[in-house]
Amino acid sequence: MTQPSTKLPRAELLAPAGSPEKLKAAIDYGADAVYLGTPDLSLRSRSEFTLEEVAEGIVYAHARGRKVYLTLNLFSHNDDIERLPQALETLNEVQPDGVIVADPGIFQLVQEQAPELPLHISTQANVCSWLSVKFWERQGAALCVLAREVSFKELREIREHCPDIALEAFVHGSMCMTYSGRCLLSNFMAERGANQGNCANSCRWTYKVHLQLKDGTLKELEINQENEDLFDFFLEEECRPGELLPIVEDRRGSYIMNSKDLCLMPKLDELLSIGVDSLKIEGRNKSLYYVAITTRAYRMAIDAWYRDPESWNSAHYMNELNALPNRGYTLAFHEGRLTDLGHNYHSDASLSTSEFAGIIHTRDAEGIVIAPRNKLIAGEVVEFVSPIWTQPILLRLYDFTLAAGGEVREVVHGGTDQYFYIPYSVFDRLGPERASDALPVGTVLRKERHLNPVDKSRMGMDKTALNVELGRFGQNVLTKRRSEYLKTMESNPKEAPRRGPQLGIDGCCGKGCNGCLIFAHDPAYAKARRVLAEKPIGEMFQHDMRE
Repeated sequence: MTQPSTKLPRAELLAPAGSPEKLKAAIDYGADAVYLGTPDLSLRSRSEFTLEEVAEGIVYAHARGRKVYLTLNLFSHNDDIERLPQALETLNEVQPDGVIVADPGIFQLVQEQAPELPLHISTQANVCSWLSVKFWERQGAALCVLAREVSFKELREIREHCPDIALEAFVHGSMCMTYSGRCLLSNFMAERGANQGNCANSCRWTYKVHLQLKDGTLKELEINQENEDLFDFFLEEECRPGELLPIVEDRRGSYIMNSKDLCLMPKLDELLSIGVDSLKIEGRNKSLYYVAITTRAYRMAIDAWYRDPESWNSAHYMNELNALPNRGYTLAFHEGRLTDLGHNYHSDASLSTSEFAGIIHTRDAEGIVIAPRNKLIAGEVVEFVSPIWTQPILLRLYDFTLAAGGEVREVVHGGTDQYFYIPYSVFDRLGPERASDALPVGTVLRKERHLNPVDKSRMGMDKTALNVELGRFGQNVLTKRRSEYLKTMESNPKEAPRRGPQLGIDGCCGKGCNGCLIFAHDPAYAKARRVLAEKPIGEMFQHDMRE
């Protein structure tokens, strides 16, 4: 891999901030900058920021040496114009580090009334060539966000032709099955404008095939065990005879427009080597867990590449990203043409190896208070994904002492006031002092997600498809995995209960978690205990080390 040139700018990691809480998570987990909007700036977009919270967020970011960019990237209609002075008033009041715009009229208005603010050209402006970048540079833009449809080859050429303007590229997040937020399907189906940050994701809904008889009678074409092997459905576009797009439908329906999620982690070294100024994570409407884990993974990956580009490898960081709910990952347009590997025709479910367990809400000298975000059961292992430590810290929980009142329970539920207290003393492998240093307020907790056989099989198929995109596997391997998935789906109805390696208080995962009495005393782990004692504090086993 090419060594980083001293002339190249160090890439900025740009994370989404859909609320004040998510802004802090993005900053704490390593973002160099965040982007956000208020209702008056985004106009009809959903937003969880008040003007006061934006100002507080900017102070929080600037105190830590980070930046905040505000969005004003709609394409304006006449009805919007009368509200633009209010938006500009907000901009002048909070003084962000940049303003993201798409509409030429709005660009000109901001330039005239807030000339000191750097202007960033939004992905909504569909910048796909160096000619367009040159145009915006001449107008006074400080940065261009390139469309998701720009390939790496095109991006490299744009960088060569436009060395004096900052370039930003998307590296992770949801993909639009049409064109980057310009789809009219959401407007048509749900009267929610994608261009206003309010997309209903109609492309991911379940659709069924119907047929109409000559007498006008509409019939549902039922797919069942008796006839499912008799039909294959295809679309053929008039000017492309013979190029048949399969429409896959099972008893659940069809997902013919369901794009996978963008993930350029396996190609991150290429982006860094040509000097892309800003790497953008999509997802202002996604969870705090998504923001924290995604930002952390890309922060570690970027820093590791700058330290040692020759030995950089994406595998560890991909494992982190697989802990996030996703529809399967794709390189999308990175290699040029988008293939059918970029879509998931079988399911719209977002799957992951882990799920959000909770967050450290408060702390004192003796311990931490956890706000649960999902159901937790006595005996489960949770991972503390510290914004400070590179290795997650594993802890086995045998009960839950409620922070209010001290009641001890065997189960707590997310979305409630069942906050529970954990003393630092239970971190036997770290020690109380190290645990206190490693676990600030805002630290995210996750736990293993228990997947049923169908979900496990689909995740395996998704990973195989990404490896085919990367050229590591041939198409025949994916065909085999797809066949296995379809067989698993047929033999496991959707109603099947989720099953997984939840062991309760009577089993052990064998990783050497903090506070695991079984690992600490069971003779089966004697050798593992000796090996673990030689590892750095906080580094655990990845797999069961039972003798």
